[in-house]
Amino acid sequence: MIKATYDDKSLVLDILTKSFDTNQSVNYIVKQDKHRAQRVRALMDYSFEVCYLFGDVYLSNDRKACALILYPDKKKTTMKSILLDVKLILSCVGLSNIKKALTRESKIKKLQPNEPMYYIWFIGVDPAHQNSGIGTELLNEVIQDSASKKRPIYLETSTLKNIPWYKKFGFDVYNELDLSYKLFFLKKDVA
Repeated sequence: MIKATYDDKSLVLDILTKSFDTNQSVNYIVKQDKHRAQRVRALMDYSFEVCYLFGDVYLSNDRKACALILYPDKKKTTMKSILLDVKLILSCVGLSNIKKALTRESKIKKLQPNEPMYYIWFIGVDPAHQNSGIGTELLNEVIQDSASKKRPIYLETSTLKNIPWYKKFGFDVYNELDLSYKLFFLKKDVA
């Protein structure tokens, strides 16, 4: 895998916007209107920016998959992070969904442990190239990276078919949250 540069942002947004277009968790947060697709991209833009500041952004070697990694213990409130939050509300969540989004985030934070972690915020493969092993290779490399940083990996998924895939890599479901969909919390300890 390769570390993405800021010049790769558009490619990363393309991959994630396409691969999370129908994701329940994403569409729970994104205001559902005629601009939904642009709002999904705005969420990915926000996530890229936050991970670029307080984590890592990786591309697969063939540049058809990506992973956004966050180190929550390194996240700080800065003028830039506040502006990103405001932009997210205006371009993605919508004023009418702020309470719903904040309530969801609060519930997630309560279930996540308070320890240094390697948090996979998003990992996705361009849909035209899914089921070809690209995601498997990228996840293996992400696992190696987390081990080198000595941080356990955490993530959430609302996609049931992904749970057996994550379990093949040694992830365990440690909690779940009932919203209007089920959100599963997974963890993998470092070796």
